[in-house]
Amino acid sequence: MYSRSSEPVHFERDCEAVMVPQGETVTLPAGSYGYITQALGGSYTVFVEGNLFRIAGKDGDAMGKEPPAPLELPADASDEEVEKLVWQQLRTCFDPEIPFNIVDLGLVYEVELKHLDDGQREVDVKMTLTAPACGMGDILVDDVRSKLEMIPTVVEADVELVFDPPWGQHMMSEAARLETGML
Repeated sequence: MYSRSSEPVHFERDCEAVMVPQGETVTLPAGSYGYITQALGGSYTVFVEGNLFRIAGKDGDAMGKEPPAPLELPADASDEEVEKLVWQQLRTCFDPEIPFNIVDLGLVYEVELKHLDDGQREVDVKMTLTAPACGMGDILVDDVRSKLEMIPTVVEADVELVFDPPWGQHMMSEAARLETGML
C-alpha cells in the first residue's frame, strides 16, 4: 500500500474511481489527498483515506497527470500489425493489486481478430482471473475492452471471462514468476 516512495496527489476535480478489491464505483471529491501506489498501463492505484482506488488514465488529469496519447496505426495496416498492437494494449492492462500485466500473469487464453463487412475489425478475447471471486473481474474486463477499442479499425472488442482451464501460477511468464518469487 502506501510507502515513502508513493507519490502524493491532490484531486483537483471530482473523479470517478473504483474501490479495490471490491470493484464498487465511487466518486473521490475535489480536494481529496492521497498517494499513488501504482501507475502502470495508463491507470493509477491510489491510497486515499485508508482505501485503495483505481483511477482510469482518462481521469488522470484530476490528479495533474496527462491522459494517455491516442493510438496510431496506418490506414492500410495489416492484420499482423493490428494483432501486434492488440497484444501491446493487453500488456497495458494490470490488476490494481498485482504489478504485472494480464499477459504475463497468464490470464489471456485466446485472442481472435475478425474482419467485418465494412473493413473494420472485431477482437474476441477469452481471459480468466487469478481467482473466480475476484471483485475486480468486471473492471479488468472493461479495461481490456476499452483499451482494445482504442485501436484504430477495431470497432468492437468482445471479452469473455472463462474459468476452464482454471488459472494457476504455472501460467505466468517466467519473468512474472521470478519477480514474485514463485519460480
